[in-house]
Amino acid sequence: MNKSIRKIFYIFFIIIITNIFIVGCGSKEKKDNNIIISAASSLQDPIKEIINNFEKENNIKVDLNLASSGKLEKQIERGAPADLFMSADPLNVKRLIDKGLIDKNSYENFLSNDIVLIANNKVTNINSLDDLKNKEVSIVIGETTTVPVGIYGKESLQNLKIWDTIKDKIVFAANVKQVLNYVEKGEAEVGIIYESDSLDLKNSHVVTKIQSNTHKEIFYGLGFIKSSSKKDKVDKFIKYIKNNKSKEIFNKYKFKVLK
Repeated sequence: MNKSIRKIFYIFFIIIITNIFIVGCGSKEKKDNNIIISAASSLQDPIKEIINNFEKENNIKVDLNLASSGKLEKQIERGAPADLFMSADPLNVKRLIDKGLIDKNSYENFLSNDIVLIANNKVTNINSLDDLKNKEVSIVIGETTTVPVGIYGKESLQNLKIWDTIKDKIVFAANVKQVLNYVEKGEAEVGIIYESDSLDLKNSHVVTKIQSNTHKEIFYGLGFIKSSSKKDKVDKFIKYIKNNKSKEIFNKYKFKVLK
């Protein structure tokens, strides 16, 4: 190989290495500027809208991980990357605090909600919760150990002395969005969802709001993941969800803002 060819090869090699370094540094910088939020499925609509506004107004990218609160708790417990946990049940956050995974000083309840009984529009004989006992009807609720809307729903049905009569005809779903989809598609005739999710109904309707005194109060809790190095950015996001613009979005989706 003559000197000219060696020189060209050397220059080409340096250009490639330099580009790899620049891209790598850019990716690291971009990743360092991201925060990961693990949020309950029922928060999907308002939180996506709020994140969109937040990203436009701040030089921070938000990666959103949506699932049932119980599933998210397990993910965090197993070391899945996350900076902030927003749960539909404070117990999920408190258990992670007890395990030393969430900063106890960051914990707060920030929203509340209600649950409702919905029915597919083809169903005309269900006008109350009591009708579930007397009619042959397919029912779907969230899984009752890991999905908060299922936990609240079961508690209400038990307190109203309905659960034992209908439990054998209940199908359990992985999250509230799945409950809604089952009823919307007619795969189940009725279901229990959050009032906030009832805004998405197209082929179904709300039969009744379930009395709040039949279940524990529905609070949404949040907490900062101790292993995260993004506390300043997370704090900025938490402050952002409390501003008037974000409060209006939560209210639009039937959530009750606590602070």
